[in-house]
Amino acid sequence: MVAIPVNTRPTGIRAESINTPDGFGILVVLSVLTAVIHISFAAMAQFGIFRDELYYIACANHPDIGYVDHPPLSIWLLSAWTSLFGDSLFSIRILPALLSGATTFVAGRFAAELGGGRYALILTCVSVILAPIYMAFFSVFSMNALDLLLWATAFLAILKILRTRDPASWYLLGVVIGLGALNKISMLWLGTGVFAGTVLTERRADLRSKAPWIAGILAGVIFLPYVVWNFTHDFAHLEFIRNASGEKYASQNPLTFLSGIVLILNPVAAPVWIAGFWFLLSRREYRLVGVAVLTVLFILIANIHTKPEYFAAATTALLPAGAVQLERLFHGSFIRPLKIPFAAFLVVSGIALIPMTIDVLPVDTFVRYQAALGLTPESNEGLELVDLPQFYADRFGWREMAATVAGVYASLPDSDKVRCLIYGRNYGEAGAVDYFGREYGLPPAISRHNTYWFWSMEHIRDDVVIIVIGVDRADLLETFWEAGNVAVISTPNAMPYENNLNVMVCRKVRGSLMERWRREHVFH
Repeated sequence: MVAIPVNTRPTGIRAESINTPDGFGILVVLSVLTAVIHISFAAMAQFGIFRDELYYIACANHPDIGYVDHPPLSIWLLSAWTSLFGDSLFSIRILPALLSGATTFVAGRFAAELGGGRYALILTCVSVILAPIYMAFFSVFSMNALDLLLWATAFLAILKILRTRDPASWYLLGVVIGLGALNKISMLWLGTGVFAGTVLTERRADLRSKAPWIAGILAGVIFLPYVVWNFTHDFAHLEFIRNASGEKYASQNPLTFLSGIVLILNPVAAPVWIAGFWFLLSRREYRLVGVAVLTVLFILIANIHTKPEYFAAATTALLPAGAVQLERLFHGSFIRPLKIPFAAFLVVSGIALIPMTIDVLPVDTFVRYQAALGLTPESNEGLELVDLPQFYADRFGWREMAATVAGVYASLPDSDKVRCLIYGRNYGEAGAVDYFGREYGLPPAISRHNTYWFWSMEHIRDDVVIIVIGVDRADLLETFWEAGNVAVISTPNAMPYENNLNVMVCRKVRGSLMERWRREHVFH
């Protein structure tokens, strides 16, 4: 292989980075402001813990190298965090708040490395801070917050490669992509995009060197634990992806995907990320980044049933690139007078949309505000809704559910309590029992949903008494000789399928419960 000279600047690349104290100071201030905003929102949360957060806490309590629906990196981070600071709602939401500040800083650095001035830096940070999907991702704990930061860091590493051809920059990119994939496998789309961008641009000559291939090996080694987990768990994640695409997100299509991108980034911000595409694809020196982002977009469209938020991480390159492009368009042209009004309108519209992604308003006020904006509740899973979008409805009812189950458990004779388990139809119900049930001394929750199915096996036995949430008595009598209705869970603001649920006490298993359990699981 041919070695690439170190620190050789390719033709056409200009040292446009603004490494000035003023520019750095702007980024630091806006990045700290971003984190402070999200910490404040976490402290003022109007609603409860989000369904997925209950599951992630359960995952953190079962540390492993993999889970049915996601790789382990974000869970390792959460596990370390909760061991130090506890798992209260406020505590776990400080993590994404801190990641929001870091992401704003890295996105701003990307704009600076593209030659952006003060206006471009501010426009980048405003676009990142106030984009509804970024607001949502940084408001709850999930792998999405870390995903945004790792994608932004990967794009910055790519710029380093384009400027220096330093092999170390390739190695850095490999490490970031490996960590990104170990956090969320969608990072593999970016890896595919980088390869496509290298092949389809003048950077294809880099493939004759060792550096890109070593970078790929580094990424693969870091991602290897999740591959091993899947090998030892019948490739559960592949089944999860297949089911989610064919069932859970069946209501999604390319039209909802593309229109959704406009909405989740704020329609007013559309000129920014569209200009970002133009900037990256029209300049030879940055075209690799543009092709990489375009490849990710094509992968998602080709998947047919895909959610618009899956494209959010790629916009950590588009938003700063677009801010630089707009700064240049405004400079010295007839549209210069629009420079400040556009930024102001972006800020005002972004603030106006905050209640749609951050629970800053009480329920009744939110419902009226939603109607005033002409919006209706949405679910990208095609689920029935009432007044609240799924993102909010999934924060209601969990404590009430655990309290109702605790009442049922308390009514059992001691001979039943020692062999009692609690069954939830999904990881939200099971997670609520495990999270809030600690206050009531409840036994472990079991569920067939995603990784709970594996965890539950250690508790399954044929002489159990099971408190079952939300399953019809007729269905239960196929497994148990006895199934009696003893309570009803009523939580009006929750998702409709989590409201008015019967709570049954089931005894005397028909046949082997473990055999039934091994045959039936729900991965989606």
